[in-house]
Amino acid sequence: MKKNQVHWLFILLLSSVQAMAQQQGNLSESSIDTTRQKALQAIVNKYEYVNISGYIQPQFQIGETPGQRSFNGGDLPAGVESRFSVRRGRLRIDYAHFDAQKRPTVLFVFQFDGTERGMQTRDFWGRFYEHKLDLFHVTAGLFARPFGFEVNYGSGDRESPERGRMSQLLMRTERDLGAMLTFEPRNPTHPLRFLKVDAGLFNGPGLASVSDYDGHKDFISRLTVKPQLLGKSGVQVTGSVSGYWGGIGQFTNDIYRMNGSADSPAFVVDGTVVSPGTIAPRRYYGADLQVRIPNRRGRTEFRAEYIQGTQTANKASTETPGVVPNPVSAPTASPLYVRQFSGAYFYYLQHLGSEKHQFVAKYDWYDPNTQVAGKQIDGKFGWADIRYNTLGLGYLYYVNSNLKLVLWYDIPVNESTNLPGYENDVPDNLLTVRTQYRF
Repeated sequence: MKKNQVHWLFILLLSSVQAMAQQQGNLSESSIDTTRQKALQAIVNKYEYVNISGYIQPQFQIGETPGQRSFNGGDLPAGVESRFSVRRGRLRIDYAHFDAQKRPTVLFVFQFDGTERGMQTRDFWGRFYEHKLDLFHVTAGLFARPFGFEVNYGSGDRESPERGRMSQLLMRTERDLGAMLTFEPRNPTHPLRFLKVDAGLFNGPGLASVSDYDGHKDFISRLTVKPQLLGKSGVQVTGSVSGYWGGIGQFTNDIYRMNGSADSPAFVVDGTVVSPGTIAPRRYYGADLQVRIPNRRGRTEFRAEYIQGTQTANKASTETPGVVPNPVSAPTASPLYVRQFSGAYFYYLQHLGSEKHQFVAKYDWYDPNTQVAGKQIDGKFGWADIRYNTLGLGYLYYVNSNLKLVLWYDIPVNESTNLPGYENDVPDNLLTVRTQYRF
């Protein structure tokens, strides 16, 4: 058991002893001792597999322009170019139950996030392991969508301060309500032990919505090849392919799609009368790869992920709507916009003489509308149609297992357009200085 578990267990033991002593004052001393031992053992058995962990991420940021847009902790407030904040404050409780053969039967996880802006649930799910075949487990509740690498890579472990623009827009807060079946052989001699396949049904809006607003469920699946060693070199390779087949309820007859000529692309409204149950598409297809190369002191690592597909959102953003998109005081839903998108990220990570020091370079791009580019983007379009390329450079110092220091500089570059305010690259670079305390 970990130190924090021992602390809570000790409190429980003291409380149990006191309660039993009061209730059994008329019993013999030997009877009391026997009863105490059984009760204490029951408490130990019950809480032996409880784990409490967490981390906080205080940070300071300096932007290039007051009030600038940012995908590194959110936009800066109007007139503000620097800020202190607590980016994340996580507390997680895990409970695992094992059978007589020490095999897992049930896992339960509850995690919430606290910042200066308030508290929010992040994970609340349970998992059941079957042991007749030792091949499957079922997860249900609120948990991370099984799509790609970056969405599932924890914020406490990730080297960059934030996930890429693409991941944040397509999978805001990463989690959703649903149920998932996983194929993952637990027998070390099984011929497919190197594979993991997740497949689940989810509401769709995720934590951007307080509840589902249509009856449609999104299907998400990911096939992962677990880390494989290449010969005796020590090089480790892993990767996956993912698919997202979903959509959102089309609550309006006004849905805009890209049309027009290659020289003059434009959104054209599809005024077809919508029948009940019509779904506007969300279709994503992705692949990721990670390569880890050992060095004499530390390692070199490369990561890459590419996603393309179709996204339905509104004119101002390509983020999946969290509610039925209504304009203020309007009696009907506002128009939906369907765009073809593509995006990718690439990481280079290098330890500098020891595992305490690490250099990270990250390049990502997200093109929310691949059917229009550059100077073709004018007043008929909006900020949500502009492609961004972002270079991030960082230095990490792992003081010990409980403390990490991060120095990170983001350089986002938007394409030059004919949209007012975005004729050239907007000055929106951002410096982040972060400490992470973990237990």
